[in-house]
Parts: sequence; C-alpha cells; structure tokens
Amino acid sequence: MPLTAFKQAHIYERQAAPKEKHKSIIQCLECYDRNVYMGTRDSLVQHLILSSSMNGELDAGLRKTREGRVRKLGSSNPVTQLRAVPVFNHLLVLWDRCVSALNMFSLEPIPALKKIQHVSSFEVCKSSLTAQSQAACVEMVTSSSRRKVIQIHMVGVDRWEAVREVSLPQDPVALAVDGASICVATSDRYLLCNSKSGNSVELCPHNHSRQNALVTSAGEGEFLLNGPGSLGMFVMKTGICQRPPLQWPEELLAAGVCFPYILTLQPQVLSVYSMLDQKLKQTVSLSGARGLLSTSVFTERDIISLSLVPLEEQIQALVRHDRVEEALLLLDGVQSHLPLDSYKELHKAITCLAGFIQFYQEAFSEARDLFIKGELDPKEIIRLYPGMASCLDEAFQSQPVQVRKARDLHELWQEDRSIFLHYLDFLGDFLRAIRGTEQGMKSSKEVDCALLRLYAEQGDTDNLEQLVASPNACRLDLCVPVLQQHKRFFALGSLYQSHRMQANAIKTWMKITDGQLDDPSCSDVYEHIVRTLSQLEDRDAVWTFADWTLQRNQEVPVHISYSQFNCRGQSCTMQQYGINIKTEYQGEKYVQTEVESNIGAIRGKLRQLLWDSVYYDISTVYERVKSTALHTERAILLGRAGEYSQALQVLVHQERDPCAAEAFCCRASQGQGTQLRLTLLLTLLNIYLSSEDLTSAAVDLLNRNPHVFAPQTVLQLLPGSWSLQLVSQFLVGALRETSHQRRMGRLQRALAQADSICFFLCVCKKDFTELQFVCNLRGELIHTSCSGYTAS
Repeated sequence: MPLTAFKQAHIYERQAAPKEKHKSIIQCLECYDRNVYMGTRDSLVQHLILSSSMNGELDAGLRKTREGRVRKLGSSNPVTQLRAVPVFNHLLVLWDRCVSALNMFSLEPIPALKKIQHVSSFEVCKSSLTAQSQAACVEMVTSSSRRKVIQIHMVGVDRWEAVREVSLPQDPVALAVDGASICVATSDRYLLCNSKSGNSVELCPHNHSRQNALVTSAGEGEFLLNGPGSLGMFVMKTGICQRPPLQWPEELLAAGVCFPYILTLQPQVLSVYSMLDQKLKQTVSLSGARGLLSTSVFTERDIISLSLVPLEEQIQALVRHDRVEEALLLLDGVQSHLPLDSYKELHKAITCLAGFIQFYQEAFSEARDLFIKGELDPKEIIRLYPGMASCLDEAFQSQPVQVRKARDLHELWQEDRSIFLHYLDFLGDFLRAIRGTEQGMKSSKEVDCALLRLYAEQGDTDNLEQLVASPNACRLDLCVPVLQQHKRFFALGSLYQSHRMQANAIKTWMKITDGQLDDPSCSDVYEHIVRTLSQLEDRDAVWTFADWTLQRNQEVPVHISYSQFNCRGQSCTMQQYGINIKTEYQGEKYVQTEVESNIGAIRGKLRQLLWDSVYYDISTVYERVKSTALHTERAILLGRAGEYSQALQVLVHQERDPCAAEAFCCRASQGQGTQLRLTLLLTLLNIYLSSEDLTSAAVDLLNRNPHVFAPQTVLQLLPGSWSLQLVSQFLVGALRETSHQRRMGRLQRALAQADSICFFLCVCKKDFTELQFVCNLRGELIHTSCSGYTAS
C-alpha cells in the first residue's frame, strides 16, 4: 500500500473566452495566507482570496475561491515571477525583465519604488521576512539579464536600492537565497556565493538545458539542486552534503521540499520522495503541469493544492498496515516537529506494536526487548493468556492493539500445546525481566500473581520458592487457592511468612511434617521450622510451637533455645526453659548437661567465626551482643573494630579471665608483627597494675612473657611499693633473654665475616695475607699481587 503523504484539492480553474485561451495561461503563482496571486501569459496579475487558511498554506479541504482585483501590466510578455513581501504589503512582480512593486490588495503600483530593469530572475530572502515582523527592510537578490552578476537589494516600505553585487563566471540562470548564502545556477554549473564577502565557490557542474537547471531552498541553511546524472543533491550553505543524494526522474519542471518530503514535478505526475530513506512514497497524476510553488501545483488553467497529512496520521496509517520499521523511521525523522509528549507516546505505542508483531511470529527475544523499550503495561500481555485474567484488577481497562495475523492464545492452548508452552515460557521470561523495574512496579501485584500461577502450573519449584520466599506483592486471596490447588504447601507457608503471617506459615509446615498435607516438592521441613523459630523475635510464637518441635526431636530444639534466650543474655530463662521441658520429656540432670555441652560447642564455633569471617557487619553484631553475657564474644568484636583497650577491659573486669585476656593479645596480633603483641601486652599490664586486686595477675603476666617485655620499660611502670623479690623471676628471665640476644648477634656477625673471607679465598685460591684488593674485569675482588697490578 503506498503512503498517502499529501491530499490534493482543486481550488481554482481559470475561465477564458475561446479566442483568448492561449493568452490566459497561468505562468506563475504566489501564495500568502488567504491570498493567492497568479501571473498569466497575457501580462495579467490576478488576486484570488480563499475562504480561510491553515498555517499560511492552502487548505486542501477548501474549494471556494473568490476572485479579487486584476492588474494589467502591458499588452504583451508574460508575468514570469511573483513574490509577496507582507511586512510592507508589497507584491513584487517580474515582467518584461523588470521588477516592479504593487500593493498586495489594490494591485496599484507603488510610485516610490521605481522599476529595477534587466532582471532575469529574483528571490526575496525568507529569513529576513520572518526574522522580525517590524523589519525596516528585507533583502532581495536579482540576477542580471545583461551582465554576469547578481545584485543584492535592500527593500523598504517606500524605497529600494542595490547595495552589493557579486560577479559570476557565467550568466546566472536560477538562484535561491538563505540569509547571506546564495546558491546560483549558471549555464553549466552551480555556485555558492556569499552576499556579504562577495566570494563564490563552485559546487558541481550540470549538463541540463537552461530551463532545467533547478535550485531551491530546502530549509534553514540548505539548498536542493538538480545535479548531474539526475541526482537531487542537498548542499549546505557551508558547501558540504549531509544527506545522501536522491535519484529522481529526468526533465523535471520543478522540485521543492516540504519536510520530510521532496516533491518533484513532471508534466503528467508529481512524485513524493522521503528525505529520510530517499524512497518514493506517493505519486499524484496530473495533466499539463507547469509549475510548483511549495505544495501548490498549477497547470495552464488550474491550481491544485497539496496539503500534508498530519504526521501522526501518517505514522498510524503505516502502523495499521504493519509497516512498523517505516513508521519508526518517520517518527524519529520528524521528532523535532512534534511536541515532546506526542513523540514519546507515539514512539512507545509503535514500539509496542512492533513487539506484538514479533510476539505473534514467535520471535520472543525481539518481542521482549521491544515491550521493555516501549514500556508496555504488563497487564496487556497477561490478559492474553487463558486462566490469567483472574490476576488482573477488575478496574483494568485494556487497550488492545490491532495486529494482523494475531493468534488467539485460548485457541492455541486447546489446539497446539507444544507451541503454547513456548508462549508460556515467554510470559515468564518477560515478567521476570521487568519485575522490580519501574515498568513492573506499576503492576507489581499482577506481575507477581501471574508469575506465581505460572510457576505453580509448570511445576517450577525453584523459581516458585524464590518468589514466595522474598518480598513480593502477591495477593493472598488469589494466590493461596492456586498453591493449594497444585499442592504447593511448602511454598504456601513461605508465602505466609513473606507476608509476616508467621503463625500461618509454621502451622502449614507442621501439617506437612505431620502428614496432613502432601507436598512432594520439599524435604527437611522439620529442620526448616526449627531454623525459622530460631530466628523469630516473637517470643510468644516460639513458646507456642516449642512443644511440638520437642515431640519430634529433643536435640534439634537446643539451637532454638540458645539463639532465642542465651544470646539475649538471659541465662536464667535458658535454665528455666530446660527445667520446663525436662518434666515432660527427660530427666532434669540429663537435659541441663546436654544443653550446657551444646552451648559450649556452639559458642566455640561462634568465637571462631567472629575472629575469622569477613562477611558480617561488626557494628551490627556488636549491637546485638553488647547487652548480653557473651563477654568473650563482645571482646572479639571490639578487637576486630580496633578497640583493643576496651576489649581487654571487658575480659579482665567482666569475664574475669586473665588467660582469655592474654590469649586475646596473641590472637589479635597474629600475623601483625611483634610490635602489636607487645603493645597489647603492655596495655593488659597497665590494666592489671591499675587495680591492687589484680597484682597477682600482673606478676603472672610478666613471668610468662619475660622474652617479650623490655625490663627498663616494665620497671618504669611498676609501683614503688613492689619488692624486688616479687619481680625477680621476671627480671632473671628478661636478663637471660637479653644476654641470649646479644650473644646471638655477635655470633651472626662472626659468621658473616667468615663467609666474606671464604668468598675472597675462593676467588684467589690463596691465603688471606694482604690488606689491599682490586676488582678484576668480571667484578670479582682479588689480591693485588694476583692481578699483576703494580701501584706507581
């Protein structure tokens, strides 16, 4: 189907007496708002008035035209060119190689504006017409019929004058103006001239006859030329081409631009090409066409208006005929000519339509990407699937997209299950891709409900568990029956839990464990219940289900009791809990012993974890244990945070375990060097020395580490009341260590000297008897006598 880019309307037909038909032929045309001006072969200027206007162009929907005044310029010679200057109410007329000025409405001559003679063609600079409504003057360019020049004139309300002229290598044939840039066609080439500097640049040659050398303005800063080889060439005022050339018909009468289209006129047809892809979009049949002005075509006696179909309508027409890529190309090309909101909405709609076309062709990957790019409401996809309508809100109003060769998925589900399964896979893939994004969040309930139903029906246990175990927007009134229907009871419990219905979740899992509900998709439900209870902060809920857990297994619930009670620093509650359960299940002594044994092992693992792991947040864990009786664990966390002094204070004064404090110094400095260990032990010593009750602990610390502490440092710290006998053991050990280190140092130096001597002897193979040495060519040290060198 060809694109209808323009609509045509016949707006005027010139009547003439049979004897004057050859004289009354329309020769040229000019339009402004409701005013149309015709120039005829018999020297007439005719004013026509349309009933209304649309954006300054002829309205194709209007056919009524009223004839206005007529001006006879002479007895012969055609009117070859008309241009309106509405800012001054001037109508400029080229007749008999002279430019004259008439009033636009009375068609009376303006006496102050004398004729400009010897003109072959002229143009008014449109930018000067539109730049300021109150312009003092506008610019006009004329080409001389006698000289190889073009002249620049300034036109005012009651005067005009030539202000500059530009010399040319050949006679000018046609011209177009854009500001200071003038594109001129001569007899065999195109030139680009600057009206201010007078410079000209050759663009390209042409091989057309005089009447077919075409040049016209193609928009701001751009010209359209009829180039060599019948190529329509776009040339910027800088002299470069930014668009590919257009291959158009030979022997054109005229060409023009109405963005985003190029119009080319031949005697029997007007062709419409796209500036975006250079393809032919529309043809309009004519008879005896003579000229083209913007979007108005005239024959010898008729005027036909072409009005551009609104771009939105063109795009929608392409979409309706599945020409989606062409529609997107047109939309992107005219983006600057559309309101931003309209462009965005159209782009989304077309992108989504392209997605539906791919969807029904089973190109699912492409369809998913287009739906995401077009921000498709996921409800529009969900509604297509049988059984999924219940996931949608009753207030949802679908806006279905009409796509040719669309499939009914309800029929496909009954007729071809294998293909329908591919469509189901697409649904899951698409909904997962948008879940959590802005596109999916707008329909989060529908997305999550549809995914849950899809997973349950397909038996996709992993994805189902991941969905219900994480925060979700599933509607319980819709999703609970689905899980019950498909016997996904473990997932049902997880759904309750994700919606903070802990009691419902645990009760559901208990029924699975007790055999009241059958769910073959899960295992170890009992241990899952225990883990859940161990993490609950609702103490009452824990007590509610504690008895049931102990009836199933008397050992596993110890983890619940430890995490729920002891870790909160309530050792008395832990003991009471053990006493309560013993009366119903075991002897008191056995239970308490077993609990204490388990607690010791668990705390040992906890301490190791706190020392070694880098995958937990220290401050968060510290906040949980700082008010508990887990003093050693608290000290470890303080040490991991670099608060060594505070950690040692906890171990000394709260845990009251000197051995643990000293072990902390060793563990904290492990791999950090001896200096940190010495610093920590000195800190611990200072803590001991600050309290008279800890004197024995200080002495023991010194006696166990004489090789670490420096005697002079320790003596400065010790109180003056201490006796020499109290620290004698430390001093003896420290002095022995000092002597040992000195002796070892001397021994190492002696060994080093011996190695050096052996090195020299190995090179010379002689005894060491001289004090002077030299270096040979290999860089080795030898005796001077061995080298043969004699000092002068």
